[in-house]
Amino acid sequence: MTFEIDGRIIGNSMQPYVIAELSANHNGSLARAKESIKAARDSGAHAIKLQTYTADTMTIDCVAPGFVVSGGLWDGYKLYDLYAEAHTPFEWHRELFDYARVLGITCFSSPFDETAVDLLESLNAPAYKIASFELTDLPLIKRVAKAGKPILMSTGMATEEEILEAITTARSAGCENILIFHCISSYPAPIEQANLRKILNLKDKFGVEVGLSDHTIGNVAAVTSVALGATAIEKHFTISRDDKGPDSEFSIEPDELRKLVDDTKNAWISLGIGDFSRPETERSSAIFRRSLYFVKDLAAGQRISRDDIRRIRPGYGLSPKYFDEIVGRTVMRNVYRGQPVAWDNFTED
Repeated sequence: MTFEIDGRIIGNSMQPYVIAELSANHNGSLARAKESIKAARDSGAHAIKLQTYTADTMTIDCVAPGFVVSGGLWDGYKLYDLYAEAHTPFEWHRELFDYARVLGITCFSSPFDETAVDLLESLNAPAYKIASFELTDLPLIKRVAKAGKPILMSTGMATEEEILEAITTARSAGCENILIFHCISSYPAPIEQANLRKILNLKDKFGVEVGLSDHTIGNVAAVTSVALGATAIEKHFTISRDDKGPDSEFSIEPDELRKLVDDTKNAWISLGIGDFSRPETERSSAIFRRSLYFVKDLAAGQRISRDDIRRIRPGYGLSPKYFDEIVGRTVMRNVYRGQPVAWDNFTED
């Protein structure tokens, strides 16, 4: 299942791949978009992700039922106006991709139609992200898959059948490097509905890398997901929530992004390899386990009674499990109180 994006391995052999989702948090400013890319790089993110669409590629300018948002973060917005405000202009993309390359942070995007894919291909995007709301757009997935790049797909709202269809479509079009994100498509998502155990289910059912596209407040869900096998983490990112962009309320700031990178790395490191070998750090502690010691002076030829030895610390003597086996044996030479019990202290009678 392991694969690479822009030379970086995605999989359990590497720390989680952290993606800062810029989305609409540039607030219509190219300078702010570039400032955000640098802030993401400086905070340790491995990638910055854009969204590539226009209002006209997303919807039509219409106020008929269903075209105006009712409830939630964007209540009252006409869909067309929301996308017009939030989009990242096509003409910015080359400058943003070039700037990211200069800084040394990977840049890729979520295309929302074929024209977006054409643009991103012209920029040599190293990967593609399919948003949750586009997971059922199989023609789009087919077009993206034909580009031959890794595909990351969010599964918010999707049924098991819809996820399978999306993966099958991508594979049939020639894409084998697939990661699916567990995702709750709520903005923000309540932590009590994060359902992180689904990550285990997704890995088992679909046999692909699985990550978390996290819309909860804070980093608890993201860090926890690493223990369940998440190999990539995506979080919306803003320089400052005080700027009140369309996504700012559920986005993390630079210091939180840095903590996310550090905490998910440490969570991954802490998982280890699951075997029974003794960690190197325990070696100095092993001497403080209990072992068998003589607690009385005995002369050569004396039999050992139950009162002559004890199971005490430190751990230089024989294991406590030999206590009953040693009681009744005869010491071959003089032994002293505080001397560790060893096999060569006594005869086998």
